[in-house]
Amino acid sequence: MLYFLSHPIQYFSPLLKELAKKTDLEVCYFSDVSLKLNKDAGFGTAIKWDIPLLEGYQSEFLKNWRSSGPLTNSFFDVFNPSVITKLWKTKHKIVVVNGWSYSSNWLVFIFGKLFGKKIWMRAENPLHKELTKSPKLLFIKKIILKHILFKLFIDKFLYIGSQNKAFYQFYGVNEESRYIFTPYAVDNKQFQTEKLKFSKNINELKTELQVDSDKKIILFSGKYIEVKRPLDLLEAFKMLNNPDYLLIFVGEGKLRKQMEDYVKQNGLQNVLLTGFVNQSQISKYYAIANVFVMCSEMETWGLSLNEAMNFELPVVISCTSGSSFDLVKDGVNGYIFQKSDVNELAKKIESVLLSEENLRKMGKESLEIINQYSIDVIVENIKKQIN
Repeated sequence: MLYFLSHPIQYFSPLLKELAKKTDLEVCYFSDVSLKLNKDAGFGTAIKWDIPLLEGYQSEFLKNWRSSGPLTNSFFDVFNPSVITKLWKTKHKIVVVNGWSYSSNWLVFIFGKLFGKKIWMRAENPLHKELTKSPKLLFIKKIILKHILFKLFIDKFLYIGSQNKAFYQFYGVNEESRYIFTPYAVDNKQFQTEKLKFSKNINELKTELQVDSDKKIILFSGKYIEVKRPLDLLEAFKMLNNPDYLLIFVGEGKLRKQMEDYVKQNGLQNVLLTGFVNQSQISKYYAIANVFVMCSEMETWGLSLNEAMNFELPVVISCTSGSSFDLVKDGVNGYIFQKSDVNELAKKIESVLLSEENLRKMGKESLEIINQYSIDVIVENIKKQIN
């Protein structure tokens, strides 16, 4: 199997490593941008992931004739004519492509078909987000996706969740045989191993992170940007007005100044803005938390929810976050609230923190659900299709 990706991604690396153990896998990247120290527009700071992105599988970087700067989803961010030679020479009969945003993706579609390859595509688009677009844009996309790309070029669709599958169905992919369930997943084994390690010394960990050991911790993990709505969570925290609660924002972004001003102007105690926390350290904050909150205006999925659920955390999530449709059973492992409804958000957080028994019960449900959204499930489902 030949897998084309735009660039190395921290969430993809564990999956590729496992696929390489169970299948004949070769990965081609269009860009090496994520291996360099680059300013992330959302975080507002230069970041470089501190976990290995290329270990455990065979990979190659194709020459990119376009910009070497950050990728912006512009069609010509990457242009790799050597895709054609790669497809011509490869022994692999199955070619997987991640998305269709870039010119090089289309080189794979066109020349892959010309050379007799089976084209599988993975994308993350959810229907709930798609339906917010203008009728004119949806009409144009129906021509391109339904009548051209999906009909003429793609053999199999690797869907990540129910809203992603609904997106494909909206654009005319109705044959069940064309679908492979490859749930959006993080490295569950790694996160659950870290949970076990940290759970033995929670108070020591809280001391290391300079966190009061007696507080119940409400955790946000993500960029401080408008679409994530961190100010909604601050407002809800103000409404809760409970000195036994501590609110931690793990992340960074352009709203930091507004968030700090809100905390100061409203005299809020027990609010911590950590700044950017890299992948190897993020587990420490999940380990000390009691509830995880995602209050985004719109979210394709939200993989930080997967991470939190591996730590047996109850969750409170907005209804417009893609993962809410699959990972959250309202009232079972957490609650779903209407986006931007701060009153409801505060009530849902309070409901979760009602008792230790409630936290434990909901957390166990989170773990049970997330175990079904694992890398192992992806690998097994792909193997079945290959065989």
